[in-house]
Amino acid sequence: MIQPLNDLWNAFLDLSSKLIIPDWGSLIGLLPIFLVVGVLGPIVSILAIAWVIYLIRRPMVAVRYDEGPRRAELDGDGRPIFPAGLPHCLADGLIYPFGTTRCAEDGNELWVRCPMCDLGRSASIKTCGNCGLVLNVKNRALVVGPAAGPPAGGAAAA
Repeated sequence: MIQPLNDLWNAFLDLSSKLIIPDWGSLIGLLPIFLVVGVLGPIVSILAIAWVIYLIRRPMVAVRYDEGPRRAELDGDGRPIFPAGLPHCLADGLIYPFGTTRCAEDGNELWVRCPMCDLGRSASIKTCGNCGLVLNVKNRALVVGPAAGPPAGGAAAA
């Protein structure tokens, strides 16, 4: 009866001595694994969580750029209203993207109203002859369409 208890006690002492007095050579060999798990593991976890949060919270609006000619708005008398700084065709009432100099419909020269002095000039001339403004802007008209599915905030409107 004393021998099995003595063996059990010796096994307990051997196990506790390995925990209390470790083999330092083996632990130094495991140091790169501890560094990877302790340093790179949390960094990769934080990046993965941030990526998932971005995927969940990113805006889901469909945006496309309107690059082609579009019809100008009409005033009360039915005449087109052309915005300043954008080339437009007087005959067809179309507004073209910046940089266009000829009408796609009939090949006529396009005109531009100066944003500073409101003087009309040819779209091929980049500098206003009246005020000297150099119009060298690359603006794009954003067209935002409805996203697929119900509107934001709940169910579809009835």
